[in-house]
Amino acid sequence: MEEEMKTLVENNILVVLPHPDDEAFGVSGTLAMHVQNGAKVTYACLTLGEMGRNMGIPPFANRVTLPEIRKKELEASCRAIGIQDLRMLGFHDKTIEFELQELLDERIDALLQELRPSLVITFYPGYSVHPDHDACGAAVIRTVGRLSEKERPLVHCIAFAKNLEQSIGNPDIINNVRDFLKQKMSSIEAHRSQFQAAELLGSKKLKPREIQDRFGTERFWTYSFK
Repeated sequence: MEEEMKTLVENNILVVLPHPDDEAFGVSGTLAMHVQNGAKVTYACLTLGEMGRNMGIPPFANRVTLPEIRKKELEASCRAIGIQDLRMLGFHDKTIEFELQELLDERIDALLQELRPSLVITFYPGYSVHPDHDACGAAVIRTVGRLSEKERPLVHCIAFAKNLEQSIGNPDIINNVRDFLKQKMSSIEAHRSQFQAAELLGSKKLKPREIQDRFGTERFWTYSFK
């Protein structure tokens, strides 16, 4: 409970994730809660997800048009959450693990120096399934880890690999975001090209209680730099 209350008083938050839609399922409710509580949230999205396989059902995008479509979907998702400061960093989808670490770290450090966040949210490296997720999280951890303890913000990590609790333990932050499901579902629905066929948007539309049970909590692991 003490850890959860800490999340409620953060006032300057930096979110660093690699793809449009990464924010929707795992963190949009928490961010909407922070925004309502007066926090400034900056979302740095590394790519436009231009290599995504989904083009809508029926298809309304193609490989040429998908980047611009996903950019607009990302902007709509941020409006739904209440995020006013969106940074698109211009890296290429599905190549984050191959980018020069110095370049990634430099871009993230510039954001840390500009914004001086009290909380950073990213993926837990090694426990986030997608190579871009892991590489993004690793870059954030490297960069934040170089700061002195006095300067270093809290880092809350999203993780969803199988059996992750056996390696990194149980999440120490569990946010009840049921009061923010309107914003969360709007964030998810904004990404039409990717989730139009998802269970909650397709023919098997979820019932309100199912939505609450499935999306009403968000889990985070506080990264330890010790």
